[in-house]
Formats: sequence, C-alpha cells, structure tokens
Amino acid sequence: MSKIETVEQLRKVYKPALGRPLEKELTYLDPHCKKFITLAPFVAVATQGLDGLGDVAPRGEYPAVAKALDDYTVLIPDRPGNNRLDNYSNILENPKVSLLFLIPGVNETLRINGVGEIRTDAVLLELFPVDGKLPITVLQVTVHEAYLHCAKALMRSKLWSPDAIKERSVLPSMGQMIKDQTNSKDPVESQEAMEARYEKVLY
Repeated sequence: MSKIETVEQLRKVYKPALGRPLEKELTYLDPHCKKFITLAPFVAVATQGLDGLGDVAPRGEYPAVAKALDDYTVLIPDRPGNNRLDNYSNILENPKVSLLFLIPGVNETLRINGVGEIRTDAVLLELFPVDGKLPITVLQVTVHEAYLHCAKALMRSKLWSPDAIKERSVLPSMGQMIKDQTNSKDPVESQEAMEARYEKVLY
C-alpha cells in the first residue's frame, strides 16, 4: 500500500471536481440555506486549536438548533454541558469554524465554513429562550462558504432508515463504559437514570 503525500498524487487517484460540485458553493446564505437551517435540529461544530488537533462537537435543539440572522451570520446557542469548552477554547486561538447541519429524514446536508465569535450580548441571548431560560453564550459564525452536500453519504449509511436503527442495548450503558474507561470505583449509573438526570438540566 502506498501513502499519498501530495495533492498531485491525490489527483492521480481521484477525478477532478467539475461542474455542479464547484458551482454550488456560495459565499453567503441564500433562501435554500436559510430554510435548511430553520429545519435542522442538529449541527456538528468543528474547530481546530493551535496544537493542530481538531474537535467536533454535536449541538442539538428542537425544532431548530440555530438561526440565520442575515445572509452572512449564523447563531448557535450554547446550553449547559460538560464545561470542557474544547471548541470554544479553540475558537479563541483559531476562529475558523465548520458546521454540518442535518435534518431528520433528509439525506442532503448543509455545510458552512466561516469565522466564529463567542458572544454574550443580551440581544442575541434573548433570541433563544426555552422555558424562560437563556443560553449561556451564543456562537456567532460569519459565513465565508456555504453549500448543500449531496445525499450519497447518508444514503450509504441508511441513517434515517427504520431498519438501520440499533437498539440502545447493543452497547453497554454510558455509565458502564465510562466506569471501564476511568477505572472508577463509583457505582454504575444506569442508562435510564443518566437520561432522567440529563432531562432535568438540558436548559
């Protein structure tokens, strides 16, 4: 097996990108991108720190995880979490951000690349109330590139197909996996207890 080390070597293996894959890339959010965002309850947020390592974190909220403020701005609220702040710490060092939006049942995805800022402006926080609770901060992404990604990956994965859904029992509980990974002496929290605890602190 040969290791590919240059773009020239890579392009000997793959055909050039032509036509629609290049033409569909926008530098702003058109009405289709905005509609996609209003329907997407899930987004993966990718960043990279100065150490060169990347982080991808899931963000979810129903019915929509983000808002398109205008043609160039996406806002994503940040709710209570584990406080690792990997992505946010990365943004302070390297503000480039990539987003991947998914809509359940839709095989296409929306990809956005841009520059992120962590905001605490009251006017932005107040755009995302849930049961009277506001997010801790808002991630504001200025769009540099936006494009709809074709359906092939989700079709191959059968991500939304009922026959592809796994029972949760195919894996140990999250509590058991963490206990094994950390050699904790604490009792194992059941999956049901963990999800009930999370339900109380989602917002």
